[in-house]
Amino acid sequence: MLDLFSKYIDKELAFIKDKKLLVAISGGLDSVVLAHLCAQLQLNISLVHCNFNLRGNESDEDESFVLQLAEDLELEVFLESFETETYAQEHKISIQMAARELRYVWFEELASQLHYDYILTAHHADDNLETFLINLSRGTGLDGLVGIPEKNGKLVRPLLPFSREEIQIFAGKNQIKWREDSSNASTKYLRNKLRHDVIPKLKAVNPQFLQNFSKTQQHLRESKQFLDSISEEIAGKVVDRVDGDVRYFNIEKIKSFNHFKTVLYQLFKDCGFNEWNDIEELLDAQTGKCVFSKTHRLLKNREYLVLSNLPEDSRKATLKIFEGDESIETSLGTLTLEDVNAMGQSISQIVYVDKDLLKFPLTVRHWEKGDYFYPFGMQGKKKLSKFFKDEKYSALEKEKVLVLCSKDNIVWVLNKRLDNRFKVTQDTQNILKISILT
Repeated sequence: MLDLFSKYIDKELAFIKDKKLLVAISGGLDSVVLAHLCAQLQLNISLVHCNFNLRGNESDEDESFVLQLAEDLELEVFLESFETETYAQEHKISIQMAARELRYVWFEELASQLHYDYILTAHHADDNLETFLINLSRGTGLDGLVGIPEKNGKLVRPLLPFSREEIQIFAGKNQIKWREDSSNASTKYLRNKLRHDVIPKLKAVNPQFLQNFSKTQQHLRESKQFLDSISEEIAGKVVDRVDGDVRYFNIEKIKSFNHFKTVLYQLFKDCGFNEWNDIEELLDAQTGKCVFSKTHRLLKNREYLVLSNLPEDSRKATLKIFEGDESIETSLGTLTLEDVNAMGQSISQIVYVDKDLLKFPLTVRHWEKGDYFYPFGMQGKKKLSKFFKDEKYSALEKEKVLVLCSKDNIVWVLNKRLDNRFKVTQDTQNILKISILT
């Protein structure tokens, strides 16, 4: 494998040979073998390891193993420890996504600060197959089926042509030790279920499955390259006007294509949209109908689909309010908090809540799809999207909505409605007045 790895570097990744490289290493088989291969080729590498503190002593033992490996290979090593579960809760994302975000942000920062040219990761051919099947199960477009790129910015993946079996054989022949992650044995996560239950059966049916899959994926990549090459040409035909970052797409011109659904996908796939049925329905919707992604808005306006960037303040990070804070600036105005002895008049800009029911720090954020609350004065809970529809909010009104939250519970839809769970009752002992000053 060392000879094949060397030839692959010479042919496909020669640009890394004289560069300063970071090797991302977990302590597992794949990354440890990558470190050994790079060291044997005398590439200019250092190791970089994340301790996500998710497996107790096992995580700390992984860190110790990486330190010893760096010493054995006479390499510099960088370590970072993360409170991954806390990060996941604060950002309302999965543990896996939190770990991914934390490590890649840190890798990029470290490479930039210490002038490393590239970051090497140990993704291999089996990882590529797993990613393909995951994306296929989610109904992804072509972009999700072309596989993990061998180079993406500063990230380079030198093991992509090699299978997990080849890596294991190399480790065995060279008596290379590594750490086993106990969580990899669980089929709780989809990737592990595919790895342990599905892919072995595919390989049993056809021993050449992985090689044939790689050929198929190459055909998919070539198809994607062709589609991407004509996307600019299509955009030139259907965009009638550009005003700054706002583009006007002529609906009739889009419909003139035989496969206009594919055209829609190619035009807007890089804008973060994922509700493609909603985008298709925009073509025949009433003026004013919108579809949002985290970064863009697509608006039906007469004969056009109007694409624009979301206002910068709609993408701001969550604001935190700690106990004792008296005010915080938001995009709607100054949010103030005041301990009071009695309730005054509650209006849309002022609410009174039972302070003892709050769990600090409170947060202020933009509303998200799936959010729900218990509207004051009503029975039961209601999704915010349904509340907005009932209240006949315009697209612009919905875009500006902020919510005040205690942990995962909405306390107040700012300037709109208090949540019934936090109202002041006869049992309330401590009253908090919350208001928006514009």
